[in-house]
Amino acid sequence: MQEKETIIISLGGSMVIPDMPDGEFILNFKKIILNWTKKDKKFVIIVGGGKTCRRYNEALSKVINATDEDLDWMGIYTTQLNAQLVRLSFGDDASNQIVTDPSVVKDIDSDIIIGAGWKPGCSTDTDAVMIAKEINAKKVINMSNIDYVYDFDPKTNPNAQKFENLTWKQYRSFIPSEWKPGSNTPFDPIASEMAEKEGIEVAFMSGHSLESLEKYLNGESFIGTTIK
Repeated sequence: MQEKETIIISLGGSMVIPDMPDGEFILNFKKIILNWTKKDKKFVIIVGGGKTCRRYNEALSKVINATDEDLDWMGIYTTQLNAQLVRLSFGDDASNQIVTDPSVVKDIDSDIIIGAGWKPGCSTDTDAVMIAKEINAKKVINMSNIDYVYDFDPKTNPNAQKFENLTWKQYRSFIPSEWKPGSNTPFDPIASEMAEKEGIEVAFMSGHSLESLEKYLNGESFIGTTIK
């Protein structure tokens, strides 16, 4: 019997918790994932912190002079809360616990594994790449609230250029070289460096257009950016 292909998704917290928890998005996302598990695909879905993370970090910073490590840990716990929301939404179709340590993924017998942040010093993007490395996967899907990767923030720079294809070298030239808690980059610098080193391709797409996810899984052209 042919081994099932494992698809790794770094699911931005901005999709799960754009402001309040978005049950409609989770429901529609769930339908797509369950449909593809019937086509012999497995999924590891790593959930980010989004606004939950930013709000808790802002509150913590008002109380103490929070270090980067303090803020990272606070953020990690918010990703775990968001991941539990997603995991419980899948019911018995998902693994019975969220995963934080990338090394244990290969030992879990489930077609849908939900994960969250693990250690300080990076975002959940890095956890997704670490899992890809663990199971020798060469592709990661990154779903967030942006449709393409831009060289500048299009919300603040009307001249920002969007890209459909980039090399890791090109992408890393216009993002910070170091991780800072709360950094707002499409893919964090630690994850990007690791993906480049391991030869991992990342497909960026907006979760507002789940059609893009369907097209990518079908091997078709999609609205978004591919970095490799």
